[in-house]
Amino acid sequence: METYEGVIFDFNGTLFFDDDKHVLAWGEISRLLRGRDITDGELHTKLNGTPNIMNIQYMMDGKATEEEQDRYSQLKEEYYRRFCREDQEHLHLVSGAERYFDYLKQHKIPFTIASASIKENIDFFIESFRLDRWFEPSEIIYDNGTYENKIAMFQEAADLIGVDMGRIRIYEDSLSGIRSAYEAGCRDIAVICPKEKEEELRKYPGVTKTMRDFLF
Repeated sequence: METYEGVIFDFNGTLFFDDDKHVLAWGEISRLLRGRDITDGELHTKLNGTPNIMNIQYMMDGKATEEEQDRYSQLKEEYYRRFCREDQEHLHLVSGAERYFDYLKQHKIPFTIASASIKENIDFFIESFRLDRWFEPSEIIYDNGTYENKIAMFQEAADLIGVDMGRIRIYEDSLSGIRSAYEAGCRDIAVICPKEKEEELRKYPGVTKTMRDFLF
């Protein structure tokens, strides 16, 4: 029997599998700024899970101006949205997510999204997946430039749905997200991940279950 009284969802990699689109978009930026592709090593040690401006500084050897940071960050996200639109076959929520949203609404369990995506991407997701069927768009937490980190975003989301963090389940997909959820006070973290990673990720503090989709 489920014991949580509220739910917070990460979005990218949790409700929407889109890692390949981010890789393609960063590849475009890398070719533009450096004239070459990103390597697998750079992807895993430098680019994944870090803010856009840090990635742009890395590609520009720390010499990017604030204007360049903003310009290339926006351009990267434009590429990302274009690649998503071009792949209509995979432009859908993770299997079972919509049914789970219906379940939460039916049982009057409050829930929201806390995503590190920028507003333009959130607007794109709302339109593409008709998220306003379940979520009030104005209550979705996203990177508006005011949050120090994902911990603060989770805490704001908990306040928004009016449930103590100790009674909330957070759905995440990344190690940084798991750590942030735990540091925010969550002790019921469900991780969306490939089958081969389930055993490893179950060992992290706060992780109560691992899953590949929402078909349960």
